[in-house]
Amino acid sequence: MESGNRGLAVRVVVVAFVFVAPASKPGSVLAAQVLQRPSAFIAQAFGGAPPRARILPVTSAMRGPISRIMGRGIGSRVRYWKGGGKTVWILNEIGKYKPITTGFVISSGSIRRIKVLIYRESHGFEVRYPAFTGQFRGARLSGARLSRGISSISGATLSVNALKRLAALALYLDSQVR
Repeated sequence: MESGNRGLAVRVVVVAFVFVAPASKPGSVLAAQVLQRPSAFIAQAFGGAPPRARILPVTSAMRGPISRIMGRGIGSRVRYWKGGGKTVWILNEIGKYKPITTGFVISSGSIRRIKVLIYRESHGFEVRYPAFTGQFRGARLSGARLSRGISSISGATLSVNALKRLAALALYLDSQVR
């Protein structure tokens, strides 16, 4: 050994931290929960053979009703699928901070099916369960609101309100293409 280093041992200590999301809290997600791909929802709605997507231009006459439903405007075009007496809509709305992607099947002016497809929020995940979404079945548009009350979920108010707005929007948009 060279002088000055005699008896000196060098230790390297490596400390690693690993973060594991707790499995007991399904709402505490670090990334989006893809519950069903939008393309799979569309295919399922049409028995595996979906029609081509169509585009609904948002006209100036539509902007007022849409603003009353959503509390804001939306883009200038909305994609939808139509066939077999029904329309299918894939819509997004912010819950608290992030978009909730939801699929709607509308027939004869009422909701036939609703499903949360992608959930990105850290709270309010209960809106994805059929026990909640089943409340929308049969709902129609009454003015700028749904024709029936939708029970809220404690701790998920913003997500519930987002889905109520989206349901009303899907019904309104359906009325524009019928």
